[in-house]
Amino acid sequence: MRRLLIRPGAIGDLIVSLPALEALSGGETEVWVAGQNVPLIRFAAVRSIGSTGLDLLEIEGPSRCARLVERLAAFDLIVSWYGAARPEFRRLVSELGLPFHFLAALPAGAELHAVDFYLEQVRPLALREVPAVPRLPCPASRGNFAVIHPFSGSRRKNWPLERFRQVARRLEEFCPVLWCAGPEEELPEARRFDDLYELACWLAGARLYVGNDSGITHLAAAAGAPVVAVFGPTDPSIWAPRGGRVRLVTAGEPGRPVECVPVEAVLEAALALLAPAPG
Repeated sequence: MRRLLIRPGAIGDLIVSLPALEALSGGETEVWVAGQNVPLIRFAAVRSIGSTGLDLLEIEGPSRCARLVERLAAFDLIVSWYGAARPEFRRLVSELGLPFHFLAALPAGAELHAVDFYLEQVRPLALREVPAVPRLPCPASRGNFAVIHPFSGSRRKNWPLERFRQVARRLEEFCPVLWCAGPEEELPEARRFDDLYELACWLAGARLYVGNDSGITHLAAAAGAPVVAVFGPTDPSIWAPRGGRVRLVTAGEPGRPVECVPVEAVLEAALALLAPAPG
């Protein structure tokens, strides 16, 4: 049975969906994701959504996208978070007789953690059981450095940079502190990676990672790094990164400004993760 899984979205959206995608995979499975996320799919054939022409199907119509329609028709099942909220797209693929099964792209109103929400969505179609913890296979040995990524996809979620610098100055008493940032994020001393899997493997080697509620923080946790995640307005019961060595530092009730998180609380969590394991 040939399956196509289409998961648009940013880095964090993909990471929390990884267990669901893996549960759906088996036999001949192909995954289409946002271009930057392509390197993170390690369990199936993968393509970027942009390279497939799927974004043009509604605009140019089936006759001008005949090769794409033929390609989609070759699958026995298409599980798609893409187009789920667009009635016109859903109607079009239904009229074409394409085997789409749509799923809600965001856990709006859900009381489950996002990872559990997506796993519950796919349970009737799943081919195997997988743990409800996103994992990226990164062959890295632990190094003697900490990493700080002080950005996110929203200014509202960004703890002040100067507070990260205060944390860094304290951590430098224990190990070197390195910074990372994305292509558009302004931080001259930061390391930058074009390939997200290479970034994940670098983060996997860190003694500690500290960051905001961001896709890179989810990436670090999935890679197995010890993670301190600073949360402000977002509900961590839904969006916190998962992992055996993840510590959350929150502003209290969801919705409170991230500026309410004190430096001392982040330092306490970070130093606890740096401490040698008992025995």
